[in-house]
Amino acid sequence: MCGIAGFIDKLPKAEKEPIAHMMADRIAHRGPDGDGFFIDDKIAMGFRRLSIIDLEGGNQPLYNEDESLVINFNGEIYNYKEIKAELIKAGHVFKTNSDTEVIVHAYEEYGTDVVDHLRGMFGFVIWDRNKGQLFGARDPFGIKPFYYYTTPELFIYGSEIKSFIVHPNFKKELNKEALKTYLMYQYSVPEDTFFKNVHKLNPGHCFTYKDGEMKIRQYFRIDYRNNNDDLDTCVDKINSIMKDSIEHHKIADVEVGAFLSSGVDSSYIVANANVDKAFTVGFAGNITAPGFNEIGDAKGLCDILGMKHQQKDITPEMFFDILPTVQYHSDEPHANLSAVPLFFLANMASKEVKVVLSGEGADELFGGYYEYETPKEYERYMKLPFGFRNMMKNIAVKMPKMKGRHFLIRAGSKLEDSYIGQAFIMNNEEADLLLKPEYRSSKKYQDVTRPIFEEIKDKPDLLKKMYLDMHLWLPYDILLKADKMTMANSLELRVPFLDREVFKVSEEIPLQYIIHNYITKYAFRKAANKTIPEEWAKRKKLGFLVPFKDWIKEDRWYAQVKETFEKEWVEEFFNKDELMHLLEEHKSGRWNNGRKIYTIYAFLIWYEIYFIKNQVPERPAYV
Repeated sequence: MCGIAGFIDKLPKAEKEPIAHMMADRIAHRGPDGDGFFIDDKIAMGFRRLSIIDLEGGNQPLYNEDESLVINFNGEIYNYKEIKAELIKAGHVFKTNSDTEVIVHAYEEYGTDVVDHLRGMFGFVIWDRNKGQLFGARDPFGIKPFYYYTTPELFIYGSEIKSFIVHPNFKKELNKEALKTYLMYQYSVPEDTFFKNVHKLNPGHCFTYKDGEMKIRQYFRIDYRNNNDDLDTCVDKINSIMKDSIEHHKIADVEVGAFLSSGVDSSYIVANANVDKAFTVGFAGNITAPGFNEIGDAKGLCDILGMKHQQKDITPEMFFDILPTVQYHSDEPHANLSAVPLFFLANMASKEVKVVLSGEGADELFGGYYEYETPKEYERYMKLPFGFRNMMKNIAVKMPKMKGRHFLIRAGSKLEDSYIGQAFIMNNEEADLLLKPEYRSSKKYQDVTRPIFEEIKDKPDLLKKMYLDMHLWLPYDILLKADKMTMANSLELRVPFLDREVFKVSEEIPLQYIIHNYITKYAFRKAANKTIPEEWAKRKKLGFLVPFKDWIKEDRWYAQVKETFEKEWVEEFFNKDELMHLLEEHKSGRWNNGRKIYTIYAFLIWYEIYFIKNQVPERPAYV
């Protein structure tokens, strides 16, 4: 695991070198164990290393036999030993025992099809010195980030955008088009970022870059092939491939720990991984809503399994103190509240281990979200003719806020018009109402989802929802915060559910075993129950529930948010009267605007860091 940063331009080698070092230093948190560089008159490649595999020999840059190919790699390849054995038979000679060197030799052997052989998480580039050509790729699910910046004179790539900013010819400009969709989704949608001319390489894509021309292709596609297996067969397949994946994900020359909540996903991984240490966070204080603290249940499982358990309670003071650090490390404004407890969880674990296993991806692969099924209490309404439901939707749209309004709107809309994934912060009209005219646009959230739905138009609604979440929510929310918050603390996070071989099994599960009798992840829960107690296998999904909505009703935190909303520069983006209306309506208890308020607040914190203060925020002394 590490961080990469590099660029292609016409500067001489002597001028490239200090720039490459500054870029690598900016992401030193991703790899505090060392650095490495390859620099010539055409390209500069910088590397920061977190030593996990081949501690002595895995330093980059690494080359093929004649050093005509140079690799810059971030990630882990879990089947590298199997690939290496094949390559040795083919005549390749290795100098190290690292997974990084396997990729460069595999590229030499297979060309751009190397991506079809890799089982792991990655963002990498390989520079062909003879052809003057760069090849790059990102893993199938987007576990590892990959950004690039392109103008006629300059091409930059890297693990984090913050490294781009120190390049003297990088022009830092806000992408105004990104703000409206962010307010709807709580994250920037592909392929845009909040920085003009900076893009994300989408998951499962690779590219070649030569003489200023970039060619991108998709090498991995989701293709649901739900078969007719019986339940026992499904359960056995899931258990078999998951145990194989967990063993592959434990490959390391350092100690591996695990994140643990009270849910079935992380509990299953911990029970099967046989690691020694598990880590959990919760929230301290007077919490009005249940379910905000999973520490007790997590510790209970560790006691059963005989594992060491470490825990931390997060206070409101800790939450608000760390927000600038969280937004800085996110690179772009990110409004998933769970990024904050994840930061503290990673910080705690990093003091004990270098690698942790975690449960991201299980809900998207095995059908774990309640939105994937119509709630039992709404089933009768959904059987009414669509024409009637559509009429009721049109009435509800014009009504003021009231309980059930959102359901009537969604129930009276086609899936393709209403479902945007697990985070739906505000609709098109609400976003435009908040924004100043120059930040409004005719773009709607459906413009983002429509092309994705079109790719799976002939499948059942359940698969359409899962497919959309695999392409939006998972890579650009869940995995983004997972990578950025763990690497901010120099900790490698591995996700055994998001494995190519596991995904092949998940694609074939019959629909009736994805959700059955209103039980989500039905087949997976049955598989988990063979390893963990039934109480954990059946437990409802909670997620990282953060009591922000309760905190900002308290005078202290209300005043802090209000102070930010009232800053003079905020008027460039937002109608201040509307911001204050949201805040006052929430504090009075008339309506829950917590997520909308946090989405705006997160953007303003991020913008102040990157465009007003232009400095790295200081971490609290206790972190």
